[in-house]
Amino acid sequence: MTRRSAGILAYRRRDSLEVLLGHPGGPFWSRRDEGSWSILKGEYDEGEDPEAAARREFNEETGWVVTGPVEPLGEIRQRGGKIVTAYAAEADFDPAMLVSNIFTLEWPPRSSRMRSFPEIDRVQWFTLAEAGSKVVPGQAGFLDRLAAGLPRARTDPQSPGSTVVASAQAPAPAVRKPRAAPGNSEE
Repeated sequence: MTRRSAGILAYRRRDSLEVLLGHPGGPFWSRRDEGSWSILKGEYDEGEDPEAAARREFNEETGWVVTGPVEPLGEIRQRGGKIVTAYAAEADFDPAMLVSNIFTLEWPPRSSRMRSFPEIDRVQWFTLAEAGSKVVPGQAGFLDRLAAGLPRARTDPQSPGSTVVASAQAPAPAVRKPRAAPGNSEE
């Protein structure tokens, strides 16, 4: 069965178009930067609505709720076979307010010690040019689709978009097991 993920690529308008990317938490990613950031996404079950899954995963990984419309960016099949479906949402919020899910992992390996790590240890706004070098290579196509599909983002700073509001509750579930083995690319 093909694994599927869905997520939201949040964007905002400043001097140029900026996108929000998340940096995966945990020891494997702690010293990685270039090519390791991701859209905020997660896996979903067959038969589940991809847009609903994208909204849920965005909330779980950030603590924020996208309340406005999203625009489909399509699907991309990753190197490992996973299909990622992405949506764009115009939003603006403070990365310092990030509240991510936690996962547990035996660390160091074979130590019998379980440690907790955030799924996303930080989020940051990047220009499209910066994001191109930060995002995992398998997701770069979503940046291109956003730029090509939203010409107003560069020319019309007054066009309406979605809103993001802080979630009144911590994302649920508060703790969940990782879906992929440590070191497995989050593409």
